[in-house]
Amino acid sequence: MIKTSWFRVYVLIFFSIASLVTVVYSDVNPLAKEDQVNPAANSVIPANFPEVSGSVSYYDKVKPILDSRCVACHSCYDSPCQLKLTSIEGIQRGATKVPVYDHERLRAVEPSRLFIDETTIAGWREKGFFPVLNEKAHYPEINLNNSLIAKFLKLKIDNPLPNRGKLPETIKLDPERTLECPTLEEFSQYQKDYPLYGMPYGLPRLSEEEENTLFTWLQNGAKLGNPPSLSSSAAAEIKKWEQFFNGATLKNQLSARYIYEHLFIGHLHFKGHPHNEFYKLIRSKTPSGQAVDEIKSARPFEEAEVAKFYYRLRPVTSTIVDKDHFVYELDDGKMERFKDLFLRPDYKVSRLPGYDQDSTANPFKTFSELPAMSRYQFLLDDAHYFFAGFIKGPVCMGQAALNVIRDQFWVAFTTPQDDLNKEITQFLAENNQYLRLPASEGDRIEITGWHKFNELQRQYLINKETFSAKVLLKQKPLDLDLIWNGDGKNDNALLTVFRHYDNASVVKGWVGKLPLTAWVVDYPLFERIHYLLVAGYNVYGSAGHQVATRLYMDFLRMEAENNFLQFIPAKQRKILHDSWYQGMDLKIFGNSELLFIDTTREPGIDYRSADYKPEFFQKIHQKLDSVDGAPDLINRCEQASCNPANSSTEQQQMDTMMGKLADLKGHEIHALPEVSFLRIKGDDPAKDFVYTLIRNKKLLNVSFIFGENLRREPEQDTLTVVPGFLGSYPNIFLAVQKEQLAPFIEQLQHAKTNADLDKFYSQYGIRRTNPEIWQYYDWFNKKYHAEQPENAGLFDMNLYENR
Repeated sequence: MIKTSWFRVYVLIFFSIASLVTVVYSDVNPLAKEDQVNPAANSVIPANFPEVSGSVSYYDKVKPILDSRCVACHSCYDSPCQLKLTSIEGIQRGATKVPVYDHERLRAVEPSRLFIDETTIAGWREKGFFPVLNEKAHYPEINLNNSLIAKFLKLKIDNPLPNRGKLPETIKLDPERTLECPTLEEFSQYQKDYPLYGMPYGLPRLSEEEENTLFTWLQNGAKLGNPPSLSSSAAAEIKKWEQFFNGATLKNQLSARYIYEHLFIGHLHFKGHPHNEFYKLIRSKTPSGQAVDEIKSARPFEEAEVAKFYYRLRPVTSTIVDKDHFVYELDDGKMERFKDLFLRPDYKVSRLPGYDQDSTANPFKTFSELPAMSRYQFLLDDAHYFFAGFIKGPVCMGQAALNVIRDQFWVAFTTPQDDLNKEITQFLAENNQYLRLPASEGDRIEITGWHKFNELQRQYLINKETFSAKVLLKQKPLDLDLIWNGDGKNDNALLTVFRHYDNASVVKGWVGKLPLTAWVVDYPLFERIHYLLVAGYNVYGSAGHQVATRLYMDFLRMEAENNFLQFIPAKQRKILHDSWYQGMDLKIFGNSELLFIDTTREPGIDYRSADYKPEFFQKIHQKLDSVDGAPDLINRCEQASCNPANSSTEQQQMDTMMGKLADLKGHEIHALPEVSFLRIKGDDPAKDFVYTLIRNKKLLNVSFIFGENLRREPEQDTLTVVPGFLGSYPNIFLAVQKEQLAPFIEQLQHAKTNADLDKFYSQYGIRRTNPEIWQYYDWFNKKYHAEQPENAGLFDMNLYENR
């Protein structure tokens, strides 16, 4: 009797638990009922998919495929649906319908930076990210059926693109297009509405071997394996540098803060270590030797919200992509340089500045006790790195952000005046209220909030003019000694910036034909650009913050241009300035008149001709010959022979043809987009030549965010031809046999009509439909890494055009 009762209790408990498990599993797994009853339902397994045998290593097999095929679009802030495939953490985070770039939002949004703002999958789900891997019960069939990655791959297999000609118009490539970003539950409708939207988007499918590897990995549960570990030598360097950055004295602490606020955005590399090892300088709640717990501030100068934090070096584990990769080299010599600039000079730090918003957004207030010329020399030492930060930093890309600059301009810097260090430091401290930046308003700034900075800039320029005349120049005229010569050895002294519509590039030296404008950058200008575009810019900020940043950059661009004008004879300054700013819109708004132009004080330069701008450039070239690098003989041959010394006969032949190509202009380069990679093919693919073709578009002015097409002067466009690679976003790949270069140039020159363009790209272009496009992508990336192993990153295909 008793045994029977207990038996019944056991039976009741068993079925109760079984029922509960069934209910719970059904609730958490929307596909569980269908998939378990009929495993073939919603199957994404390709018809020729081989039987699973063994496991597939993520790091050895899967990651190389993702890097070479998927990371081409899924990286950085412009990654579609914020799905970053550059790391396993990004894959596990998944995707979201919320874009990072939104020029219409009225309020700032919560940041969603990988590795920083959340580190757990559950946390990302709470922030609105949905999975692209199966997160339900792990059975082989369910692992595939619940994976968005698998479904997108299968959609491309079932609906392949044409293998020639242009893409169908239904495939939208505008970077500003609205993205669908379907969840797992929405995918069934998505594939009906958009059958051609499989992955890779707008590009040929992967090879069967690549697809099978990914499907096998997904079917086996997307297992990770062990990631690569740091070498003992890397650990030792990290310890040494973390000890340096966390020194105890007030000098140490203030200097470390200054260095951190300038280096936080880039990739740090230990000289002599492997080319693929990089680090981020961060603030952590934990000291050296413990796991990093990064502080989640939107800007590097915001309150840490802990009593004490530590500067740490966090290894970069994501795939290196070119569009956000710029390298700062660390070694013992650099540490000694930091000590010479910030620790050994005779000055005192009376107290450490706080982190109130108004002060910290203003480096001239925060670091008023650091010697001004030490700060400036720190920037000059690696000027190319910091300009790369303006370009590859948080902005990443965006036409509205980039149309504040010309398509090509040259940059030089003023000479540090160490003998006046005390006076300059005091002047900047006394005028710091006029040097305030939009970030001092935080994310509360309204669309019209930039007006107050207009008046502050005016007053600063008045004070600067007085100080320059009385103290810096002592009433003497400007001469060429005021242009920094790189101390006779530093090749950061001259830079060239190229804008490519919604992204940009910077290169050392003066490259290309004589530009329309040039910048001469002094310390306060250099510092403000960094705190405007990098340290103080919040990519998740409001439209007001974005507009204020863009319009304030107008002020800084014009100040840099006016610094250049001071070296031109006074009577020509207004004439030259007005040639840069044309159009009825300027007469209506008067924006170009913000910065007054001195037309009285003459420069102390002995000009020999009336063609002042080219002559000034020529004098700078002569003065800085030791740091200017090799002359640009392709775009600007100014000597009898245009062949570089010690080059091979074949190289000379290629460069001669490229010189003829670089001479094309206006409507002769109508067929070219902003950035083209040209591969000149010979008998050995490893020895093929590569050049970057950059189309510089001429505008009447660059004073307005909108209406760029209304200000275009295409007949004045120019072409810059650069050996090797320049630019992170190629718009097209071109390929030509070296024997066909002459017909290639001829056909390009006369490609005007749609029929001409179609013929040109059919013959020389690697279109999105071309089955060989992935082989070309691999070749260009491999070539780039071979030429620049430390500075190279994978190219981005988001802006590859449908030509």
